[in-house]
Amino acid sequence: MIAIGLEGSANKLGVGVMRHPDDDSPAQVLSNIRHTFVSPPGEGFLPKDTARHHRAWVVKLVKQALKEAKVDVEEVDCICYTKGPGMGAPLQSVAVAARMLSLLWGKELVGVNHCVGHIEMGRYITGATNPIVLYVSGGNTQVIAYSSQRYRIFGETLDIAVGNCLDRFARTLRISNDPAPGYNIEQLAKKGKLLVDLPYTVKGMDCSFSGILSAVDALAALWGFDKEDAANDHDDAKGVEQTHHADGTVKPTSADLCFSLQETVFAMLVEITERAMAHVGSKEVLIVGGVGCNERLQEMMGIMARDRGGSVHATDERFCIDNGIMIAQAGLLAYKTGLRTPLEESTCTQRFRTDDVLVRWRD
Repeated sequence: MIAIGLEGSANKLGVGVMRHPDDDSPAQVLSNIRHTFVSPPGEGFLPKDTARHHRAWVVKLVKQALKEAKVDVEEVDCICYTKGPGMGAPLQSVAVAARMLSLLWGKELVGVNHCVGHIEMGRYITGATNPIVLYVSGGNTQVIAYSSQRYRIFGETLDIAVGNCLDRFARTLRISNDPAPGYNIEQLAKKGKLLVDLPYTVKGMDCSFSGILSAVDALAALWGFDKEDAANDHDDAKGVEQTHHADGTVKPTSADLCFSLQETVFAMLVEITERAMAHVGSKEVLIVGGVGCNERLQEMMGIMARDRGGSVHATDERFCIDNGIMIAQAGLLAYKTGLRTPLEESTCTQRFRTDDVLVRWRD
């Protein structure tokens, strides 16, 4: 079976083609194309602008994905699209495109939960069997474990997602959004040396990131980092050399603030993940979502897992960051169990819980 997947829940539009052979041989990624809407430094991406981007690029990406996969329309069994969660206007653009292709090609639709797409793609790429899943992205932060045909949420953010926290601080520093604000925060954090004290907010199995963001924003404003463009910090010593005052205090750099923010929020994520591992008795951790590309997060999680005699599984930016192939993979798994999304029900929703999905393809 062959599925084409369309993802567009945020600023990345992805189209992927996945094949599941009739025998028991592994699934095959035939193509995985993506195009990102990049907003100016200091700004986020508005839903209307992102939706306009998706509408402008979706036909080009579908044609490119089919060409790269060397697949004809007749060979496609189903069209999978992101039903939610995500930003309303971009989701609608992709849903309309999926319906258009369904009517044009005469193919059945499968609506896919974005979060389940990340999990299933991570399981496929890494080979993780039954791990604790840390799902971290710009819109979601959840600790998940599978049980009785559901992906159960053991802990999550109480306010904003960890990726949103990092992205919004990138706006404060006016760091470039190309290729991604979180990636540029990570590179700047590698130059940081001074660990600044920030709020650490873990409540049972849940986290809160809004207070940390407010605190680090206040420090950036105090030292004037919110009024300058930190984009050049990657290339020269600006923002990297600390200033020592006569009273013995040290002015942190923008790199120090990025370093401190990362260390604090990632320590929180490691704590709740370890607690879930202990509760479930799992030795595996699978990190999925855009923030899962962060090397420091993978390193910190790896240290914890090794101390417990376990291991960490993660993917690179091709599969961590939002992509169409993860929607094709999860959609094809559901399609093979008999799931179909009738045209009149092919809607999208900004709120679609991970544990709302009946995972029929797993025991």
